[in-house]
Amino acid sequence: MEFIDSHILTILILMPVAGAMFLALLDPGKHEAIRRTALVVALLTFVFSLHLVIHFVPHEAGFQFEENSPWVPAFGMNYHLGIDGISLWLVLLTTFLTSVSVLASWKGIEKRVKEFFIFILLLEAGMVGVFASLDLFLFYVFWEVMLVPMYFLIGIWGHGRRIYAAVKFIIYTAVGSAFMLVAILSLYFLNAHATGAPTFDFTTILDNIVNGRLVIEPRIQVWLFLAFFLSFAIKVPLFPLHTWLPDAHTEAPTAGSVLLAGVLLKMGTYGLLRFNIQLFPDATQTFTPLIVALAIIGIIYGALVAMVQPDLKRLVAYSSVSHLGFVVLGIFVFNIQGVEGAVYQMLNHGISTGALFLIVGMIYERRHTREISEFGGLATPMPVLATIFLIITLSSIGLPLLNGFVGEFLILVGTFGAAVARAKLYCTLAASGVILGAVYMLWMYQRVIFGEVTHDVNKTLPDLSAREKWVLVPMVVMALWMGIYPQFFLRKMDASVSKLLNAPRVMMVRK
Repeated sequence: MEFIDSHILTILILMPVAGAMFLALLDPGKHEAIRRTALVVALLTFVFSLHLVIHFVPHEAGFQFEENSPWVPAFGMNYHLGIDGISLWLVLLTTFLTSVSVLASWKGIEKRVKEFFIFILLLEAGMVGVFASLDLFLFYVFWEVMLVPMYFLIGIWGHGRRIYAAVKFIIYTAVGSAFMLVAILSLYFLNAHATGAPTFDFTTILDNIVNGRLVIEPRIQVWLFLAFFLSFAIKVPLFPLHTWLPDAHTEAPTAGSVLLAGVLLKMGTYGLLRFNIQLFPDATQTFTPLIVALAIIGIIYGALVAMVQPDLKRLVAYSSVSHLGFVVLGIFVFNIQGVEGAVYQMLNHGISTGALFLIVGMIYERRHTREISEFGGLATPMPVLATIFLIITLSSIGLPLLNGFVGEFLILVGTFGAAVARAKLYCTLAASGVILGAVYMLWMYQRVIFGEVTHDVNKTLPDLSAREKWVLVPMVVMALWMGIYPQFFLRKMDASVSKLLNAPRVMMVRK
């Protein structure tokens, strides 16, 4: 048990890698064995990740389960991992959605099955590494590693314009990553010049900044802030850097869409919260009004564009632009309600939007189309899917007692009480996104499930199989649990969020 406590994060990173290596040794033609192996590895990784929740100390504000060993000591690179109350649930979300994605891909993937599941497991390792890294260079390595499997998942197993979508995805994210690498190297040299101790360690650099050993001029802060911000804003994606997302979502296989929406987008908001705000408070104060405005534009724009989409998957993709706008807004109002609401909304979006992509994928497997006009009357032949679809739709629009309500409510409360000019106007504008979200989601549901039957084939579609119920029921359970008992999740992030907001440099921004 002591070994697990000391190395649990490494275990969570290496277990999917070991699983991918084992899959590489299997006969490519043994599809059933490949699928079973991938599922066992994903489930074991999820089970081990529960160790984090069970042994996490809620009232401890610092990083827990830390591992810190020299990696390339000549250049100040360390293998430094750790999580706090902010990253804890994002790691759990990663392992949970990976397990669901593997099971959801059991029947939908028929070509290059071995390679598909290898990329899924490698993607999981990269995503966990991003949320657990406390060394800036190690963070960048995992950030880049994670891009490669997603590129191939879209480019090989995607739909019609998959090559275009994959190339667009990699170009956008690679450009952002290049700026982040320049900023990381700049921080490294600035810290080495100021202290004489070269290091990429995030906690060390932050401590040097807080204690005045490393003073970054406001002008330089602006450029470093923008370099990090561009990379993270593309990943969110924040308006107007969102244009890669609808194409990537639309063309990606179902598992790719689930992990892209459920986890990868959260890396952007996580980066803003972890790095931008803490490392560059002067620049944060300068750019907060602009970022808040972009977040609100994204909320309204994403909802309006989603409303007119004829394609189910594209509609859900644009809803992500709107929902992630709420997360960015919550982060930059700098109070406990807003930031905790933002972190909670990251989790909510992963569950609700991930489930929506799963449902769209199941419908597509039956009809081989995602055009809303092709459906109608699915409630009669598919009552179980219609019921689950309704619950997830309501969770996405923030119905009380479901997960979406808690995150959006906290963000709106935080925005209303924020110590910024025109806070009440911002809250009102953001709240309009909730109304618009209800409009486009309920209208979509009415047309697909209760609308006029446009094709006779819709009358004979099979309802959910046992496997598909095993995929969707856990998502419904999570939506209900997070809506009814949010304190279970919020309690473990309280200390970390309070520590972040009460740090002297962040307090300056809040004022």
